[in-house]
Amino acid sequence: MSGNPSTSKTIPDIIASMTHSLNGVLLGKETSVKLALACLLAKGHLLIEDLPGMGKTTLAHGLAGVLGLDFQRIQFTSDLLPGDVVGVSIFNPKINEFEFRPGPVFTQILLADEINRTSPKTQSALLEAMSENQVTVDGVTRQLEDHFFVIATQNSQHQTGTFPLPESQLDRFMMRISLGYPTPESERQLLEGVDPRQTLKTLSSALSIKQLEAIQGTVGKIVASDQLLDYLQRLIAYTRETGDFSHGLSPRAALAWLHCSKAWALVHSRKHVLPEDIQQLMLPVVGHRLLPTEQETVARNAVEKIIASVPVVV
Repeated sequence: MSGNPSTSKTIPDIIASMTHSLNGVLLGKETSVKLALACLLAKGHLLIEDLPGMGKTTLAHGLAGVLGLDFQRIQFTSDLLPGDVVGVSIFNPKINEFEFRPGPVFTQILLADEINRTSPKTQSALLEAMSENQVTVDGVTRQLEDHFFVIATQNSQHQTGTFPLPESQLDRFMMRISLGYPTPESERQLLEGVDPRQTLKTLSSALSIKQLEAIQGTVGKIVASDQLLDYLQRLIAYTRETGDFSHGLSPRAALAWLHCSKAWALVHSRKHVLPEDIQQLMLPVVGHRLLPTEQETVARNAVEKIIASVPVVV
């Protein structure tokens, strides 16, 4: 795992620098930081779900800062329209024709804040952008940036005034994570006056575009042995054959699971994927893609049952 030829820093050095910077922004959430970073290095869209005030937006701003990419923010509200997201064509009387005014999706990182506060119609405006890296307005298809990532935040679906994301939209997010409450030590730092928002202002990019591309290319070179792929396939087959879920995992979900596991191994400076990586990434990568047949069954319990039921060794 060598670094970019134009710099003396190696890929592990760059990743360590990014995680260190993010840990200074989001105190006591090292695992969540690494998961979020692995998702974006794997070229995936990220959904951060939690109660208000847990640091979702702070983490999203931090990720945009350390990656050094241009970003736009949309505050999703109930009255937001699809055109406010993708852009609109407006008639210009001076030239007697319509001109397209691009929306916030024409950026590299889009922070979709509180995405489940807006209507399903507006939510779906992001679907083509996330799946095809393009948008179609008035019959004209326009390409988005090569490095286009959506970092969406959403409050718990039990909060008032929320619209649950449809399955098709959820499936476009490679990973969904939850931050949870801070550790007592981290909360004490906040109470004593440490302000993550001030740290955000001093945050600088830890890598260049070429370095980002080099790291993303390295993710695909991380080795997954035949035995590990056998284990992964058994896990996937279990979701399809058991009666615990309304439907099993799709091939796209399986590929996302494997690719994220490779990125997770790279974040930990390893050149190969371990069964523990597959297990660690199961809940954030496939938890939002599995629908339990019984409403009271939560995804976490189902994930733990699968891991306990499927042996690692062939």
